Amino acid sequence: MYTFSSKLKTLSIILMVVGILGIGYGFLTAPKNTADVEKILKDEESAHGGHHEAAAGHDAHEAHPAVEAHAAEVHENHGAVAVAKPADSVHVDSLSTVKDTAHAVASAEEHHDDHAAVVVHGHDKGKGEHDAHAEHAKHVEHVYHQLTNKPWAAVYVAALFFFLISLGVLAFYALQQVAQAGWSPVLFRVMQGITAYVPVGSVIVFILLALGAFHYHHLFVWMDAELLDPKSPKFDKLISNKSGYLNEYFWLIRAAIFIIGWNLYRYFSRKNCLAQDEASDNSFYKKNFKMSAGFLVFFLVTESIMSWDWIMSVDPHWFSTLFGWYVLMSFLVSGVTVIALTTLYLKSRGYLEYVNTSHIHDLAKFMFGFSVFWTYLWFSQFMLIWYADIPEEITYFITRIEQYNLPFFGMVVMNFVFPILILINTDFKRLTWIIVMAGVVILAGHYIDFYNMIMPATVGDRWFIGFAEIGAVLFFLGLFILVVFTALTKSPLLAKRNPFIEESKHFHY
Repeated sequence: MYTFSSKLKTLSIILMVVGILGIGYGFLTAPKNTADVEKILKDEESAHGGHHEAAAGHDAHEAHPAVEAHAAEVHENHGAVAVAKPADSVHVDSLSTVKDTAHAVASAEEHHDDHAAVVVHGHDKGKGEHDAHAEHAKHVEHVYHQLTNKPWAAVYVAALFFFLISLGVLAFYALQQVAQAGWSPVLFRVMQGITAYVPVGSVIVFILLALGAFHYHHLFVWMDAELLDPKSPKFDKLISNKSGYLNEYFWLIRAAIFIIGWNLYRYFSRKNCLAQDEASDNSFYKKNFKMSAGFLVFFLVTESIMSWDWIMSVDPHWFSTLFGWYVLMSFLVSGVTVIALTTLYLKSRGYLEYVNTSHIHDLAKFMFGFSVFWTYLWFSQFMLIWYADIPEEITYFITRIEQYNLPFFGMVVMNFVFPILILINTDFKRLTWIIVMAGVVILAGHYIDFYNMIMPATVGDRWFIGFAEIGAVLFFLGLFILVVFTALTKSPLLAKRNPFIEESKHFHY
Protein backbone atom coordinates (compact mmCIF):
# COMPACT_ATOMS: atom_id res chain seq x y z
CA MET A 1 0.00 0.00 0.00
CA TYR A 2 1.16 3.49 -0.81
CA THR A 3 1.68 6.00 2.00
CA PHE A 4 1.14 9.66 1.14
CA SER A 5 4.38 11.50 1.94
CA SER A 6 3.87 14.25 4.51
CA LYS A 7 6.22 16.51 2.52
CA LEU A 8 4.20 16.06 -0.66
CA LYS A 9 0.94 16.61 1.21
CA THR A 10 2.33 19.79 2.79
CA LEU A 11 3.51 20.96 -0.63
CA SER A 12 0.05 20.42 -2.12
CA ILE A 13 -1.59 22.42 0.68
CA ILE A 14 0.94 25.25 0.31
CA LEU A 15 0.28 25.36 -3.43
CA MET A 16 -3.45 25.59 -2.78
CA VAL A 17 -3.08 28.39 -0.21
CA VAL A 18 -0.74 30.41 -2.43
CA GLY A 19 -3.06 29.77 -5.35
CA ILE A 20 -6.12 31.04 -3.47
CA LEU A 21 -4.21 34.20 -2.54
CA GLY A 22 -3.24 34.76 -6.16
CA ILE A 23 -6.79 34.19 -7.40
CA GLY A 24 -8.17 36.46 -4.68
CA TYR A 25 -5.72 39.21 -5.61
CA GLY A 26 -6.75 38.87 -9.25
CA PHE A 27 -10.41 39.39 -8.40
CA LEU A 28 -9.61 42.16 -5.92
CA THR A 29 -7.61 44.21 -8.43
CA ALA A 30 -10.10 43.77 -11.29
CA PRO A 31 -11.94 47.05 -12.10
CA LYS A 32 -15.22 47.50 -10.21
CA ASN A 33 -16.76 50.03 -12.61
CA THR A 34 -16.09 51.98 -15.80
CA ALA A 35 -14.49 54.81 -13.81
CA ASP A 36 -11.68 52.41 -12.85
CA VAL A 37 -11.28 51.53 -16.52
CA GLU A 38 -11.12 55.23 -17.45
CA LYS A 39 -8.24 55.62 -15.01
CA ILE A 40 -6.46 52.56 -16.42
CA LEU A 41 -6.82 53.84 -19.99
CA LYS A 42 -5.68 57.31 -18.96
CA ASP A 43 -2.57 55.87 -17.29
CA GLU A 44 -1.84 53.83 -20.43
CA GLU A 45 -2.29 56.90 -22.60
CA SER A 46 0.02 58.91 -20.33
CA ALA A 47 2.64 56.18 -20.49
CA HIS A 48 2.58 56.19 -24.30
CA GLY A 49 1.57 59.81 -24.90
CA GLY A 50 4.82 61.49 -23.85
CA HIS A 51 6.69 60.04 -26.76
CA HIS A 52 4.04 61.07 -29.29
CA GLU A 53 3.88 64.63 -27.91
CA ALA A 54 7.66 64.96 -28.10
CA ALA A 55 7.63 63.74 -31.69
CA ALA A 56 4.84 66.16 -32.62
CA GLY A 57 6.70 69.08 -30.99
CA HIS A 58 9.85 68.18 -32.90
CA ASP A 59 7.94 68.15 -36.21
CA ALA A 60 6.35 71.53 -35.46
CA HIS A 61 9.74 73.03 -34.62
CA GLU A 62 11.21 71.77 -37.87
CA ALA A 63 8.36 73.38 -39.82
CA HIS A 64 9.05 76.93 -38.55
CA PRO A 65 11.92 77.85 -40.95
CA ALA A 66 9.86 76.74 -43.95
CA VAL A 67 6.91 78.88 -42.86
CA GLU A 68 9.19 81.91 -42.32
CA ALA A 69 10.82 81.44 -45.73
CA HIS A 70 7.43 81.30 -47.43
CA ALA A 71 6.30 84.51 -45.65
CA ALA A 72 9.47 86.34 -46.72
CA GLU A 73 8.96 85.20 -50.32
CA VAL A 74 5.36 86.52 -50.35
CA HIS A 75 6.54 89.89 -48.90
CA GLU A 76 9.23 90.27 -51.58
CA ASN A 77 6.82 89.43 -54.41
CA HIS A 78 4.33 91.98 -53.08
CA GLY A 79 7.03 94.67 -53.14
CA ALA A 80 8.02 93.75 -56.68
CA VAL A 81 4.44 94.11 -57.89
CA ALA A 82 4.16 97.55 -56.24
CA VAL A 83 7.30 98.80 -57.98
CA ALA A 84 6.19 97.51 -61.37
CA LYS A 85 2.83 99.38 -61.25
CA PRO A 86 2.77 102.52 -63.54
CA ALA A 87 2.15 105.55 -61.27
CA ASP A 88 0.79 107.83 -64.09
CA SER A 89 -1.74 105.47 -65.69
CA VAL A 90 -5.24 106.80 -64.93
CA HIS A 91 -6.89 104.13 -67.08
CA VAL A 92 -5.20 101.37 -65.22
CA ASP A 93 -6.16 102.98 -61.90
CA SER A 94 -9.81 103.10 -63.02
CA LEU A 95 -9.74 99.48 -63.97
CA SER A 96 -8.08 98.73 -60.64
CA THR A 97 -10.90 100.57 -58.83
CA VAL A 98 -13.53 98.50 -60.64
CA LYS A 99 -11.61 95.32 -59.90
CA ASP A 100 -11.22 96.32 -56.26
CA THR A 101 -14.98 96.93 -56.01
CA ALA A 102 -15.75 93.56 -57.59
CA HIS A 103 -13.21 91.98 -55.30
CA ALA A 104 -14.89 93.60 -52.29
CA VAL A 105 -18.29 92.24 -53.34
CA ALA A 106 -16.81 88.80 -53.94
CA SER A 107 -15.07 88.96 -50.58
CA ALA A 108 -18.36 89.82 -48.88
CA GLU A 109 -20.09 86.90 -50.58
CA GLU A 110 -17.19 84.64 -49.74
CA HIS A 111 -17.31 85.79 -46.13
CA HIS A 112 -21.06 85.00 -46.06
CA ASP A 113 -20.41 81.56 -47.52
CA ASP A 114 -17.58 81.00 -45.05
CA HIS A 115 -19.86 82.00 -42.22
CA ALA A 116 -22.48 79.52 -43.39
CA ALA A 117 -19.78 76.88 -43.75
CA VAL A 118 -18.56 77.62 -40.24
CA VAL A 119 -22.09 77.11 -38.91
CA VAL A 120 -22.43 73.81 -40.78
CA HIS A 121 -18.95 72.77 -39.72
CA GLY A 122 -19.76 73.66 -36.15
CA HIS A 123 -22.87 71.46 -36.33
CA ASP A 124 -20.85 68.60 -37.87
CA LYS A 125 -18.16 69.10 -35.29
CA GLY A 126 -20.71 68.86 -32.48
CA LYS A 127 -22.13 65.71 -34.04
CA GLY A 128 -18.63 64.31 -34.47
CA GLU A 129 -17.78 65.03 -30.86
CA HIS A 130 -20.98 63.27 -29.78
CA ASP A 131 -20.12 60.23 -31.93
CA ALA A 132 -16.56 60.22 -30.61
CA HIS A 133 -17.86 60.36 -27.04
CA ALA A 134 -20.24 57.47 -27.74
CA GLU A 135 -17.42 55.42 -29.30
CA HIS A 136 -15.19 56.15 -26.32
CA ALA A 137 -17.90 55.09 -23.87
CA LYS A 138 -18.43 51.91 -25.88
CA HIS A 139 -14.69 51.19 -25.85
CA VAL A 140 -14.51 51.77 -22.08
CA GLU A 141 -17.40 49.37 -21.49
CA HIS A 142 -15.75 46.77 -23.74
CA VAL A 143 -12.44 47.00 -21.86
CA TYR A 144 -14.35 46.83 -18.56
CA HIS A 145 -15.91 43.50 -19.57
CA GLN A 146 -12.54 42.17 -20.72
CA LEU A 147 -10.77 43.04 -17.47
CA THR A 148 -13.56 41.70 -15.28
CA ASN A 149 -13.51 38.48 -17.33
CA LYS A 150 -9.78 38.05 -16.83
CA PRO A 151 -9.69 36.41 -13.35
CA TRP A 152 -12.72 34.27 -14.22
CA ALA A 153 -11.05 33.13 -17.44
CA ALA A 154 -7.81 32.34 -15.57
CA VAL A 155 -9.69 30.11 -13.12
CA TYR A 156 -11.73 28.50 -15.88
CA VAL A 157 -8.69 27.63 -18.02
CA ALA A 158 -6.84 26.01 -15.10
CA ALA A 159 -9.93 24.18 -13.78
CA LEU A 160 -10.76 22.82 -17.23
CA PHE A 161 -7.16 21.83 -17.97
CA PHE A 162 -6.63 19.74 -14.84
CA PHE A 163 -10.08 18.16 -15.09
CA LEU A 164 -9.48 17.16 -18.71
CA ILE A 165 -6.11 15.64 -17.79
CA SER A 166 -7.90 13.21 -15.46
CA LEU A 167 -10.58 12.62 -18.11
CA GLY A 168 -7.85 11.85 -20.66
CA VAL A 169 -6.39 9.26 -18.28
CA LEU A 170 -9.86 7.73 -17.88
CA ALA A 171 -10.21 7.41 -21.66
CA PHE A 172 -6.70 5.92 -21.95
CA TYR A 173 -7.56 3.40 -19.21
CA ALA A 174 -10.72 2.40 -21.10
CA LEU A 175 -8.68 1.96 -24.28
CA GLN A 176 -6.30 -0.39 -22.47
CA GLN A 177 -9.25 -2.44 -21.21
CA VAL A 178 -10.87 -2.75 -24.63
CA ALA A 179 -7.57 -3.49 -26.37
CA GLN A 180 -6.83 -6.18 -23.74
CA ALA A 181 -3.33 -4.70 -23.53
CA GLY A 182 -0.75 -6.98 -21.97
CA TRP A 183 1.82 -4.33 -21.07
CA SER A 184 -0.27 -1.92 -18.97
CA PRO A 185 -2.13 -3.74 -16.12
CA VAL A 186 0.71 -2.99 -13.66
CA LEU A 187 -0.15 0.69 -14.23
CA PHE A 188 -3.93 0.35 -13.82
CA ARG A 189 -3.99 1.48 -10.18
CA VAL A 190 -1.88 4.51 -11.07
CA MET A 191 -4.43 5.40 -13.74
CA GLN A 192 -7.30 4.85 -11.31
CA GLY A 193 -5.60 7.10 -8.77
CA ILE A 194 -5.32 9.91 -11.33
CA THR A 195 -8.96 9.48 -12.39
CA ALA A 196 -9.99 10.07 -8.76
CA TYR A 197 -9.78 13.74 -9.71
CA VAL A 198 -12.63 13.31 -12.24
CA PRO A 199 -15.44 13.72 -9.64
CA VAL A 200 -13.74 16.69 -7.95
CA GLY A 201 -12.70 18.42 -11.17
CA SER A 202 -16.06 17.87 -12.87
CA VAL A 203 -17.98 19.43 -9.97
CA ILE A 204 -15.73 22.51 -10.03
CA VAL A 205 -16.08 22.91 -13.80
CA PHE A 206 -19.86 22.45 -13.61
CA ILE A 207 -20.09 25.13 -10.90
CA LEU A 208 -18.13 27.53 -13.14
CA LEU A 209 -20.45 26.72 -16.05
CA ALA A 210 -23.52 27.26 -13.86
CA LEU A 211 -22.16 30.60 -12.64
CA GLY A 212 -21.89 31.65 -16.26
CA ALA A 213 -25.42 30.47 -17.04
CA PHE A 214 -26.74 32.57 -14.14
CA HIS A 215 -24.67 35.57 -15.28
CA TYR A 216 -22.14 35.76 -12.45
CA HIS A 217 -19.49 35.98 -15.15
CA HIS A 218 -19.61 36.69 -18.89
CA LEU A 219 -17.13 34.27 -20.47
CA PHE A 220 -19.81 33.03 -22.89
CA VAL A 221 -21.00 36.03 -24.89
CA TRP A 222 -23.95 34.16 -26.43
CA MET A 223 -25.65 34.22 -23.00
CA ASP A 224 -26.34 37.96 -23.40
CA ALA A 225 -30.14 38.18 -23.85
CA GLU A 226 -29.86 41.37 -25.94
CA LEU A 227 -28.12 39.43 -28.70
CA LEU A 228 -31.36 37.46 -29.19
CA ASP A 229 -33.71 40.47 -29.16
CA PRO A 230 -34.45 41.74 -32.71
CA LYS A 231 -35.33 45.17 -31.28
CA SER A 232 -31.95 45.55 -29.58
CA PRO A 233 -29.08 47.33 -31.37
CA LYS A 234 -26.90 44.43 -30.20
CA PHE A 235 -29.06 41.84 -31.99
CA ASP A 236 -26.93 39.08 -33.54
CA LYS A 237 -28.73 37.03 -36.17
CA LEU A 238 -26.16 34.23 -36.23
CA ILE A 239 -26.28 33.69 -32.46
CA SER A 240 -30.07 33.98 -32.53
CA ASN A 241 -30.20 31.18 -35.11
CA LYS A 242 -28.16 28.98 -32.76
CA SER A 243 -30.32 29.71 -29.71
CA GLY A 244 -32.15 26.40 -29.99
CA TYR A 245 -28.85 24.68 -29.19
CA LEU A 246 -26.92 27.42 -27.40
CA ASN A 247 -29.22 28.28 -24.52
CA GLU A 248 -28.34 28.16 -20.84
CA TYR A 249 -30.66 25.38 -19.69
CA PHE A 250 -30.06 22.91 -22.53
CA TRP A 251 -26.34 23.71 -22.26
CA LEU A 252 -26.27 22.87 -18.54
CA ILE A 253 -28.38 19.74 -19.03
CA ARG A 254 -25.91 18.47 -21.63
CA ALA A 255 -23.01 19.22 -19.27
CA ALA A 256 -24.71 17.32 -16.45
CA ILE A 257 -25.30 14.28 -18.69
CA PHE A 258 -21.66 14.23 -19.79
CA ILE A 259 -20.32 14.56 -16.26
CA ILE A 260 -22.66 11.95 -14.78
CA GLY A 261 -21.80 9.47 -17.53
CA TRP A 262 -18.04 9.91 -17.12
CA ASN A 263 -18.25 9.61 -13.34
CA LEU A 264 -20.45 6.51 -13.46
CA TYR A 265 -17.94 4.71 -15.67
CA ARG A 266 -15.08 5.80 -13.45
CA TYR A 267 -16.86 4.56 -10.30
CA PHE A 268 -18.00 1.15 -11.59
CA SER A 269 -14.84 0.33 -13.53
CA ARG A 270 -12.73 0.91 -10.42
CA LYS A 271 -15.20 -1.05 -8.29
CA ASN A 272 -15.05 -4.01 -10.68
CA CYS A 273 -11.26 -3.85 -10.86
CA LEU A 274 -10.99 -4.01 -7.06
CA ALA A 275 -13.58 -6.80 -6.90
CA GLN A 276 -11.55 -8.79 -9.46
CA ASP A 277 -8.69 -8.99 -6.93
CA GLU A 278 -10.88 -11.14 -4.66
CA ALA A 279 -12.79 -13.05 -7.36
CA SER A 280 -12.26 -16.67 -8.29
CA ASP A 281 -13.03 -16.12 -11.98
CA ASN A 282 -12.81 -13.33 -14.57
CA SER A 283 -16.42 -12.19 -14.38
CA PHE A 284 -15.59 -8.68 -13.12
CA TYR A 285 -12.91 -8.31 -15.77
CA LYS A 286 -15.45 -9.23 -18.47
CA LYS A 287 -17.90 -6.67 -17.05
CA ASN A 288 -15.21 -4.03 -17.26
CA PHE A 289 -14.42 -5.01 -20.84
CA LYS A 290 -18.03 -4.56 -21.96
CA MET A 291 -18.47 -1.40 -19.90
CA SER A 292 -15.27 0.12 -21.33
CA ALA A 293 -16.40 -0.57 -24.90
CA GLY A 294 -19.71 1.18 -24.24
CA PHE A 295 -18.00 4.02 -22.44
CA LEU A 296 -15.66 4.74 -25.37
CA VAL A 297 -18.63 5.15 -27.71
CA PHE A 298 -20.29 7.48 -25.18
CA PHE A 299 -17.03 9.32 -24.56
CA LEU A 300 -16.17 9.99 -28.20
CA VAL A 301 -19.59 11.56 -28.78
CA THR A 302 -19.78 13.53 -25.54
CA GLU A 303 -16.16 14.71 -25.71
CA SER A 304 -16.76 16.34 -29.08
CA ILE A 305 -19.93 18.06 -27.89
CA MET A 306 -18.18 19.08 -24.68
CA SER A 307 -15.39 20.75 -26.67
CA TRP A 308 -17.98 22.69 -28.70
CA ASP A 309 -19.98 23.69 -25.63
CA TRP A 310 -17.27 24.51 -23.12
CA ILE A 311 -14.48 25.82 -25.33
CA MET A 312 -15.53 26.66 -28.89
CA SER A 313 -18.71 28.48 -27.81
CA VAL A 314 -16.71 31.24 -26.09
CA ASP A 315 -16.29 32.41 -29.71
CA PRO A 316 -19.74 31.52 -31.12
CA HIS A 317 -19.17 32.99 -34.58
CA TRP A 318 -16.32 30.57 -35.29
CA PHE A 319 -16.43 26.82 -35.82
CA SER A 320 -14.17 23.98 -36.91
CA THR A 321 -15.09 20.39 -37.73
CA LEU A 322 -11.71 19.22 -36.41
CA PHE A 323 -12.02 20.96 -33.06
CA GLY A 324 -13.32 17.98 -31.04
CA TRP A 325 -10.43 15.77 -32.17
CA TYR A 326 -7.95 18.58 -31.60
CA VAL A 327 -9.06 19.12 -28.00
CA LEU A 328 -9.11 15.35 -27.40
CA MET A 329 -5.47 14.98 -28.48
CA SER A 330 -4.45 17.92 -26.32
CA PHE A 331 -5.75 16.46 -23.06
CA LEU A 332 -5.02 12.83 -24.03
CA VAL A 333 -1.30 13.51 -24.46
CA SER A 334 -1.39 15.51 -21.21
CA GLY A 335 -3.05 12.57 -19.45
CA VAL A 336 -0.45 10.05 -20.65
CA THR A 337 2.30 12.47 -19.59
CA VAL A 338 0.84 12.66 -16.07
CA ILE A 339 0.70 8.83 -15.93
CA ALA A 340 4.41 8.74 -16.82
CA LEU A 341 5.39 11.41 -14.28
CA THR A 342 3.31 9.83 -11.48
CA THR A 343 4.75 6.38 -12.25
CA LEU A 344 8.30 7.70 -12.16
CA TYR A 345 7.65 9.43 -8.84
CA LEU A 346 6.16 6.29 -7.26
CA LYS A 347 8.99 4.19 -8.67
CA SER A 348 11.54 6.57 -7.15
CA ARG A 349 9.83 6.12 -3.74
CA GLY A 350 10.23 2.33 -3.88
CA TYR A 351 6.76 1.41 -5.14
CA LEU A 352 5.62 -0.29 -8.38
CA GLU A 353 8.27 -3.00 -8.21
CA TYR A 354 7.08 -4.65 -11.44
CA VAL A 355 7.28 -1.47 -13.51
CA ASN A 356 10.44 -1.50 -15.59
CA THR A 357 12.08 0.66 -18.26
CA SER A 358 10.01 -1.03 -20.96
CA HIS A 359 6.79 0.27 -19.39
CA ILE A 360 8.31 3.75 -19.21
CA HIS A 361 9.47 3.38 -22.80
CA ASP A 362 5.91 2.59 -23.93
CA LEU A 363 4.47 5.56 -22.05
CA ALA A 364 7.09 7.78 -23.71
CA LYS A 365 6.10 6.34 -27.10
CA PHE A 366 2.51 7.36 -26.47
CA MET A 367 3.71 10.83 -25.43
CA PHE A 368 5.63 11.03 -28.70
CA GLY A 369 2.89 9.58 -30.90
CA PHE A 370 0.06 11.68 -29.46
CA SER A 371 2.24 14.81 -29.77
CA VAL A 372 2.74 14.08 -33.48
CA PHE A 373 -0.98 13.45 -33.97
CA TRP A 374 -1.85 16.65 -32.09
CA THR A 375 0.47 18.55 -34.44
CA TYR A 376 -1.16 16.93 -37.47
CA LEU A 377 -4.59 18.11 -36.28
CA TRP A 378 -3.29 21.58 -35.37
CA PHE A 379 -1.70 22.05 -38.79
CA SER A 380 -4.68 20.59 -40.66
CA GLN A 381 -7.06 22.99 -38.94
CA PHE A 382 -4.72 25.97 -39.35
CA MET A 383 -3.69 25.30 -42.96
CA LEU A 384 -7.19 24.65 -44.32
CA ILE A 385 -8.71 27.71 -42.65
CA TRP A 386 -5.78 29.96 -43.56
CA TYR A 387 -5.72 28.81 -47.18
CA ALA A 388 -9.50 29.09 -47.66
CA ASP A 389 -9.37 32.62 -46.17
CA ILE A 390 -13.09 32.72 -45.33
CA PRO A 391 -13.58 35.84 -43.14
CA GLU A 392 -15.68 34.22 -40.40
CA GLU A 393 -13.13 31.40 -40.06
CA ILE A 394 -9.79 33.14 -40.53
CA THR A 395 -10.53 35.74 -37.85
CA TYR A 396 -9.86 33.04 -35.21
CA PHE A 397 -6.23 32.72 -36.23
CA ILE A 398 -5.68 36.38 -37.13
CA THR A 399 -6.66 37.36 -33.58
CA ARG A 400 -4.25 34.85 -32.07
CA ILE A 401 -1.37 35.63 -34.40
CA GLU A 402 -1.70 39.40 -33.96
CA GLN A 403 -2.54 39.58 -30.25
CA TYR A 404 -1.15 36.26 -28.89
CA ASN A 405 1.83 35.78 -31.16
CA LEU A 406 4.27 34.44 -28.55
CA PRO A 407 1.93 31.98 -26.76
CA PHE A 408 0.36 30.89 -30.06
CA PHE A 409 3.59 29.88 -31.80
CA GLY A 410 5.39 29.13 -28.53
CA MET A 411 2.99 26.32 -27.66
CA VAL A 412 3.59 24.75 -31.10
CA VAL A 413 7.30 24.59 -30.30
CA MET A 414 6.60 23.19 -26.82
CA ASN A 415 4.04 20.63 -27.99
CA PHE A 416 5.67 19.49 -31.21
CA VAL A 417 9.26 20.57 -31.87
CA PHE A 418 10.56 19.84 -28.37
CA PRO A 419 8.92 16.38 -27.93
CA ILE A 420 9.96 15.35 -31.44
CA LEU A 421 13.60 16.29 -30.94
CA ILE A 422 13.80 14.71 -27.47
CA LEU A 423 11.56 11.63 -27.62
CA ILE A 424 12.34 10.43 -31.14
CA ASN A 425 15.44 8.72 -29.75
CA THR A 426 14.66 5.22 -28.42
CA ASP A 427 17.29 5.36 -25.68
CA PHE A 428 15.97 8.71 -24.43
CA LYS A 429 12.56 7.13 -23.83
CA ARG A 430 14.08 5.07 -21.02
CA LEU A 431 15.86 7.91 -19.19
CA THR A 432 13.98 9.31 -16.21
CA TRP A 433 15.31 12.86 -16.41
CA ILE A 434 14.52 13.08 -20.12
CA ILE A 435 10.93 11.91 -19.56
CA VAL A 436 10.47 14.36 -16.69
CA MET A 437 11.89 17.29 -18.67
CA ALA A 438 9.82 16.46 -21.75
CA GLY A 439 6.73 15.90 -19.60
CA VAL A 440 6.97 19.27 -17.86
CA VAL A 441 7.37 21.07 -21.20
CA ILE A 442 4.45 19.15 -22.76
CA LEU A 443 2.13 19.94 -19.83
CA ALA A 444 3.10 23.62 -19.85
CA GLY A 445 2.63 23.72 -23.62
CA HIS A 446 -0.83 22.23 -23.50
CA TYR A 447 -1.89 24.55 -20.69
CA ILE A 448 -0.88 27.41 -23.01
CA ASP A 449 -2.86 25.68 -25.75
CA PHE A 450 -6.02 25.86 -23.61
CA TYR A 451 -5.07 29.43 -22.70
CA ASN A 452 -4.99 30.28 -26.41
CA MET A 453 -8.40 28.66 -26.93
CA ILE A 454 -10.18 30.61 -24.16
CA MET A 455 -8.46 33.95 -23.58
CA PRO A 456 -8.71 35.74 -26.97
CA ALA A 457 -12.51 35.47 -26.99
CA THR A 458 -12.92 36.45 -23.32
CA VAL A 459 -10.23 39.08 -22.60
CA GLY A 460 -9.07 40.08 -26.08
CA ASP A 461 -5.79 41.98 -26.15
CA ARG A 462 -5.95 42.58 -22.38
CA TRP A 463 -4.13 39.33 -21.60
CA PHE A 464 -1.02 38.93 -19.50
CA ILE A 465 0.23 36.28 -17.10
CA GLY A 466 -0.59 37.79 -13.73
CA PHE A 467 -1.48 36.75 -10.19
CA ALA A 468 -4.82 35.24 -11.22
CA GLU A 469 -3.29 32.97 -13.88
CA ILE A 470 -0.37 31.81 -11.73
CA GLY A 471 -2.61 31.46 -8.67
CA ALA A 472 -5.18 29.36 -10.55
CA VAL A 473 -2.51 26.97 -11.86
CA LEU A 474 -0.95 26.58 -8.40
CA PHE A 475 -4.30 26.03 -6.70
CA PHE A 476 -5.50 23.34 -9.09
CA LEU A 477 -2.07 21.71 -9.19
CA GLY A 478 -2.10 21.46 -5.39
CA LEU A 479 -5.67 20.14 -5.38
CA PHE A 480 -4.79 17.62 -8.11
CA ILE A 481 -1.81 16.29 -6.17
CA LEU A 482 -3.81 16.07 -2.93
CA VAL A 483 -6.73 14.18 -4.51
CA VAL A 484 -4.66 11.83 -6.67
CA PHE A 485 -2.12 10.76 -4.07
CA THR A 486 -4.80 10.42 -1.40
CA ALA A 487 -6.67 8.06 -3.74
CA LEU A 488 -3.51 6.00 -4.31
CA THR A 489 -3.43 5.19 -0.59
CA LYS A 490 -6.92 3.61 -0.72
CA SER A 491 -6.03 0.39 -2.55
CA PRO A 492 -3.03 -1.81 -3.43
CA LEU A 493 -0.93 -0.51 -6.33
CA LEU A 494 -1.10 -3.84 -8.16
CA ALA A 495 -4.21 -5.33 -9.80
CA LYS A 496 -3.53 -8.90 -8.63
CA ARG A 497 -6.16 -10.94 -10.50
CA ASN A 498 -6.17 -9.22 -13.86
CA PRO A 499 -5.91 -11.94 -16.56
CA PHE A 500 -2.90 -10.17 -18.14
CA ILE A 501 -1.07 -9.24 -14.94
CA GLU A 502 1.67 -11.85 -15.34
CA GLU A 503 2.34 -10.76 -18.89
CA SER A 504 2.54 -7.19 -17.69
CA LYS A 505 4.93 -8.05 -14.87
CA HIS A 506 7.36 -9.64 -17.28
CA PHE A 507 6.90 -7.16 -20.11
CA HIS A 508 10.12 -6.32 -21.95
CA TYR A 509 10.58 -4.43 -25.16
